[in-house]
Amino acid sequence: MSAPRTSLRLRVVPGTARPGVVGRHGDAWKVRVTAPAEAGKANAAVVTLLAGVLDLPRRRLSLTSGLSSRDKVVAVEGLSVEAADARLTAAAEKT
Repeated sequence: MSAPRTSLRLRVVPGTARPGVVGRHGDAWKVRVTAPAEAGKANAAVVTLLAGVLDLPRRRLSLTSGLSSRDKVVAVEGLSVEAADARLTAAAEKT
């Protein structure tokens, strides 16, 4: 049996004072990062934030769509959709 693979839709707000998961934004998750939207800094910050929230190594996450957009898709290996949603919901409730 192979490990689960999940795609997460994100709406990213770069350059904020505090990073974190805000909550749902339509069918996506809204996240904030302190890094500016230049030279891939915000993209790297998004992957780092998600790795921490989902309790996974960074190598298990990859940005698959939206490199230069606020709307992004991140592939997550080794975590089901249900588990990812539960962890993101818990993180959103802490902010």
